[in-house]
Amino acid sequence: MARASEVGTTPVPVGAAGRTWVLVRLRPGGEVSAFPARCPHRLVPLAAATVVEGRLQCPYHGWRFDADGRCVDVPSLGPDGSPPPRADLRVPWAVEERHGWIWLAPERTAVALPPEPSAEPAPEPARALEPPAGMVFGNLDPSLEHAWHPVALARELRPGGWLQVRLLGRTWTLSRAADGLAVDPPAWGVREHLGVLELAPAEPRDVALEVPEAGDRRFVRAWLPPVRSAGPAGPLADALLDVAHTPFVHAGSTGPDGSPVPDVTVEPGGFSAEQEHWFDHLADPGVATGERPLRQRRRVTTVLRTPFRLRVRTDLPDTGAATTLLVLLQPEDADSTRVHACVLLASPPGLPLPGPDVLAAEVAERARLLAEDLELQAELASTGLPLTPRDELHVPADRLGVALRRALADFSAGR
Repeated sequence: MARASEVGTTPVPVGAAGRTWVLVRLRPGGEVSAFPARCPHRLVPLAAATVVEGRLQCPYHGWRFDADGRCVDVPSLGPDGSPPPRADLRVPWAVEERHGWIWLAPERTAVALPPEPSAEPAPEPARALEPPAGMVFGNLDPSLEHAWHPVALARELRPGGWLQVRLLGRTWTLSRAADGLAVDPPAWGVREHLGVLELAPAEPRDVALEVPEAGDRRFVRAWLPPVRSAGPAGPLADALLDVAHTPFVHAGSTGPDGSPVPDVTVEPGGFSAEQEHWFDHLADPGVATGERPLRQRRRVTTVLRTPFRLRVRTDLPDTGAATTLLVLLQPEDADSTRVHACVLLASPPGLPLPGPDVLAAEVAERARLLAEDLELQAELASTGLPLTPRDELHVPADRLGVALRRALADFSAGR
């Protein structure tokens, strides 16, 4: 139950029959609707949803549900796509607004109407969201012992200095002396790679992520200031791979609207994917001079190596420019992940390298987008990435996310 006066067009989480629901009015002053607490797609808490055109809209991918729980729109499927049957929400048997309260009956009951309370009833508090039923890959998964993990930017540890870091629920002390790096307590190895300090607690079995741009003199690079995510690394990696959430999480951006999804190639230690599409390149000076058309190609190549190493390269074949984003995730504790990200830029052939102002602008934009993703991650209340397919509902736009889940399942199993 909840007070009727407390329920408007912003979802209110409540408890009933040992479960958590959200109550909301899909129109100002309208009837109250009740929905399960999570979206079936990526288990996002619907307490963070919004009401749009008389529908409840999930904040992550924009899925919309009507008052009966039917999913009426999946934007990534395009205007002609039909939501799959499992996308519908199982709403409670009855919702009544009486005596100044909202009454909820999750299952069929013989009582036709809620009783008139003789005293103010005590609402059942909203419970913690039910976790997925199957396997969940969290930040303390034992398999993570057998991998190289980023723990700091190399510049954070000066010669002769020391640095404390968190990794896999433990505190480690790194030091840099004339004879190299050391770590306490002892670990299988510690190294400096691509401007990052990495630590392997036990003998690693992960496969290195190749970053050819790091040795290409056409590219200039800059690391973003490391930031922390209030949640595990798996769901964050899933978000970074996911383009369907872009128009709903990142204001002013656009995502797929039923366009072809990339083909995924399974590789040792992970996977790669490539997609090419057309876009209006308004920022290209060659468009204004007539040297190049407004409509140009964009090719995006994504490479992931388990557990949490990601490289996304965007090439503009018509101009020759390229941008690469490198993201390395550090699983600190069960509910904390540190994010190390680097931008690498290349100008079109024959032009000077990108200047400091151009690089700084790109870093600022990437930092803004990352901050928006981290804000959503803080609302997910996730313990990790579900690896059991039936725990979530997948659509074609989720192809990279499905590949991530399979790769982590293989890594966790030691394959």
